[in-house]
Amino acid sequence: MSWIEAIIIAIVEGITEFLPISSTGHMILTEGILGMESNDFVKAFIINIQFGAILSVVVLYWKRFFQTLTFYYKLFVAFIPAAVIGLLLSDFIDSLLENVIVVAVMLILGGIILLFVDKWFDKPAKKQEITYKTAFIIGLYQCIAMIPGVSRSAATIIGGMTQKLNRKTAAEFSFFLAVPTMFAASAYKLLSNYQAINVDNLPILLAGNVIAFIVALIAIKSFIQYLSKHGFKVFGYYRIIVGATILILIALGFDLTIH
Repeated sequence: MSWIEAIIIAIVEGITEFLPISSTGHMILTEGILGMESNDFVKAFIINIQFGAILSVVVLYWKRFFQTLTFYYKLFVAFIPAAVIGLLLSDFIDSLLENVIVVAVMLILGGIILLFVDKWFDKPAKKQEITYKTAFIIGLYQCIAMIPGVSRSAATIIGGMTQKLNRKTAAEFSFFLAVPTMFAASAYKLLSNYQAINVDNLPILLAGNVIAFIVALIAIKSFIQYLSKHGFKVFGYYRIIVGATILILIALGFDLTIH
C-alpha cells in the first residue's frame, strides 16, 4: 500500500463512516478502483482506520459520552447482537467483503429504502429516551450492516426511528454505538493480522487513523445538521447512482475485482 492509496482510503473512511452510504462498501470500491492488492495489511488497514473515525465521536460528544453507568449498560446491550453474530459468521462476512457486486446491489437496495424512510416516519417523533429494549432492537438492526454496502449508520438510525426516536436522537445513538462496535472490530482484526503490521507500514496505519479522525469530525457535524433539516432522500439517490454505475462498469468489462 502506497501513501497516496492510504490517504485516499482514510479520507473515504472519514467521510462515509457516519453517513448512511456504507463506509466499508466505499473503501472496498476505492480499493478496487485503485487496483490495490488485497493483502493482509490492506485488510487490517481498512478495518483499523475506523478506530480513528470513532475517536471523533468521543471528542465531539465527550460530555455526553462520559456519563452514567446506565448509558454504558445500554450501549453494551445494543452491542451484544453484533458481537455474537460477528464471531459466529466472521469467515462468511470476510468473504462478502471481496464481492463488489454484493456491495453494488446493497447500495441500490439501501438507496431505495432511504427514498421512502422520511415518508414512513413523517410524524414528528417526540421520544428521546433510549430504553434497554430500544437499545437491543437497534443492535439487531446493526447486524444487517455486516453485509458490505448496507451501512451501519443507516441501519442503526432507521432502527432507532422504528422505536419512535427522532432523527437526531437516533443518529447520535448510532454514533455512540459505533464506538464499542468499531473498537471491537478494529481490535479483533489487529490481533488476527498483527503479523502483517511492522515498522515499515506502521506509520501508514497511524497516519490513516489521524486522517480518518479529522475528516470524520467534519462529516459528523455536517451530517447531523443536514439530516435534521432535510432527511435521507439525497443519500438514497446517491447510493442508487453509485451502485448502478458499478454494475454498468462491470457489465462493460471493467475489472473492479478486489485482487
